[in-house]
Amino acid sequence: MQVNLLTLRFRDEQEALEEPFWSDYFQKHLLHLRLCHFYAVFFIAVAGVLDGRFFPDQKHLLWFIRYGVVVSVFVVGLALTFTRYYRRCWQLLEILYVLVAGGGFIAMIAVAPPPGGYSYYVGVLIALVFGYAFIRQRFIYATLAGWAIILAYLWVSTQIVPTPRNILYHHTLYLLVANFLGMLIAYSVEYSARRDFFLAQLLKAEQGKVEKINRELEKRVEQRTAQIRRAHEQLKREMQAHLQLERDKRKLEAQLQRARKMEAIGTLAGGVAHDLNNILSGVVSYPDLLLMDLPEDSFLRKPLLTMKRSGEKAAAIVQDLLTLARRGVAVSETIDLNRIVADYLNSPEFAKLQQYHPEARICTRISPEPVLLTGSPVHLSKCLMNLVSNAVEAMPEGGTVTICTAMRHVPAPIITNTDVANIVPGDYACLTVSDTGTGISPGDLERIFEPFYTKKTMGRSGTGLGMAVVWGTVKDHKGYIDIQTSEGQGSTFTLFFPASHAIPRVAPRTKPPLEALSGNGQTILVVDDVPEQREIASSLLEKLGYRVETAESGEAAVRYLQSHEVDLVILDMIMNPGIDGLETYRRILKIHPHQRAIIASGYSETKRIHELQRLGGGVCIRKPYTLETIGRAVKEELAKPSGLLKN
Repeated sequence: MQVNLLTLRFRDEQEALEEPFWSDYFQKHLLHLRLCHFYAVFFIAVAGVLDGRFFPDQKHLLWFIRYGVVVSVFVVGLALTFTRYYRRCWQLLEILYVLVAGGGFIAMIAVAPPPGGYSYYVGVLIALVFGYAFIRQRFIYATLAGWAIILAYLWVSTQIVPTPRNILYHHTLYLLVANFLGMLIAYSVEYSARRDFFLAQLLKAEQGKVEKINRELEKRVEQRTAQIRRAHEQLKREMQAHLQLERDKRKLEAQLQRARKMEAIGTLAGGVAHDLNNILSGVVSYPDLLLMDLPEDSFLRKPLLTMKRSGEKAAAIVQDLLTLARRGVAVSETIDLNRIVADYLNSPEFAKLQQYHPEARICTRISPEPVLLTGSPVHLSKCLMNLVSNAVEAMPEGGTVTICTAMRHVPAPIITNTDVANIVPGDYACLTVSDTGTGISPGDLERIFEPFYTKKTMGRSGTGLGMAVVWGTVKDHKGYIDIQTSEGQGSTFTLFFPASHAIPRVAPRTKPPLEALSGNGQTILVVDDVPEQREIASSLLEKLGYRVETAESGEAAVRYLQSHEVDLVILDMIMNPGIDGLETYRRILKIHPHQRAIIASGYSETKRIHELQRLGGGVCIRKPYTLETIGRAVKEELAKPSGLLKN
C-alpha cells in the first residue's frame, strides 16, 4: 500500500483509490456518526445542570454557550447527516463540530469565575477525545483541530483568565498527553481502514481477473469443442473417399491456428502502438511550433528538424504496428495499382534500395488498362516497398525482380498456402512481385507473416514487421495472398484485392502555407483524456489563430457544451475511464444537433469511426499529428455548410 506517511493519502498509481475509499468509509460509518452526534447532544445538555448549581450568577451566559451554540450546532449537524449534501463535506463539518465543542468549553472557562471555571478544561479534554477517537475523523484534520483547541485553551488561560501556574501546568500536560494519544489512535484507525480497503480492492480485482479468465476459458472450450465436433463429423463423412481432402483439412487447421496467433499478436501490438502514438505526439508536433518561431539562420533549426524526422520515422514504425493490429487502414479511395507502382519506382526509398543493391535488376510488366481497387494508397505503397525490399535482399548475388499488375477474373475457388479461406470467385486487382533469389524453406514459409520473425539483422536491414504489415494490409483490404516458392529457385508473391469499377480521383496534395490553414478566432473544444495530447492540440490550434477550450473526458465535454457553444469539437475516440468519442458525440448531438466534429485517434476500431462519421462527424486524423494535418482537417470541416451535417 502506497500512502503519504503524514496525511495517509493514497499516492502514485494508487491515488485513484482516494475517492472510493472515502465513499466506502462514509457509508460504513454513517450510523456511527449519527450516534456520536446524538451522544454529544445528550451529554453536553445533561451536564448543563452543573452550570446552574455551581455558577448561578453566570448560568444564563453559560447556558447560552452550551445550549445556544454547542448543542445547537450538534443538533444541526445531526440533521445534516440525513441530507444528500452531508456526504460532500462531512470531514470538514466534523472538524467544525470538534472546534465548536472545544471552543465552547474554552469560552465557559473564560466566563465562569475561577477557581471553579478551571474545571471546564475537562470539557476541552472530552472534545479532543471526541475528535480523535469517536467520530473517525481523518488523522490530519483531527490533528489540526486538536492543536487549535490546545492553543486556544492556552491563550484563554494566560491572557483572559490568569490561571495559577501549577493548575495550568497540570491541565496543559493532560491535554498534551490526550492530544498525542488521540493522534496515535486516529492515525492507527485511519491507516488500518485504508489498509483494509486496499486489500479488499486488491482481492476484488484479482477475483475479477479470475472470473474473466474462467469465462474466456469456458468460451474457448465451447468454441474449440464445436470446431472439433464439426471437423469430426466431416471426417466421418469423407474419410474413406477423400483422403486428399483430409490432408487439406489438416493444413487449413494449421493455417487457422497461425491466423489466430497473428490476431493475438496484432492486438498486443495495437495496444503498444496506441501508447507510443501518445508519447510520440510531442516529438512530432512541437518541432513544428518551435520552427515557426525560429529565424532561418538559427543553429537550432537543424537539431529540431532532425528531432522531427526521427519522430516521424518512429511514427511510421508505430503505423506498421497499427497495420499489424488491423487498426490503421481506413478504406476510402479508388486507387490504380499502376499508379502505386509508378510512384514507388520514383520514390527516394526505391532510389536508396538501388544504391544499396546495384546488382539487382528491376523489371515491370504493367497492365495497359487501369488496375483499380478501393483502399489506402499509403498502405498499398508500403506493401509494395516491403515485397520489393525482401525480394532484392533474397538475391545476395544479384538477380531480377519483376513487378506485375493485372486485372484477373477468378472463375472458381483457389486454395492458397497462406490463407484460411479460399480465394472466392470474382474480379480482382492483382499485384505480383517475383524474384530469382534463394527461395523460402517450408519452415520459414509457415512463419513468414509472424511479427519480428526475420532472417535479417534486426535494426540494420529490417524491423521484422515488413511481411506482417503486408499480411495486415491485405486482410484490411479483404484480399488474399498467394506464395509460390522453391528453395534455390526464387519466390513469387501475388496479392489479390477485390476489384473496383469506380473512377479514381487524382487530388495531389501540396503543403499549404500557414495563412491557408489559419483560422479567424473560431472556438474549438479539444476532448482528450491525455493531458499532453490536449496541450499539444491546443498549442497547434492557438498558433493557427483559433480559440481553444479543453475537456479531459467525454462527460466533461458534454457538461461544457450544455452551457457553451463551439464551432468545432475534436474528439479522441478512446478515453479511459468514461465514455468514448462515439458516445460523447451522440450526447453532444442531443444538445447541439448540428455540432461539427472531427476525430483524433491513435488506435481505434474502424466501425466506431464510421458510425461517428455517419452521425455527422468529419475526417479522422491520426496521432501523432502535425500542424499541417490538424490545420487542414479543421479548416476543411469548418468550411462545410452546416446543412451537410446529419442529425
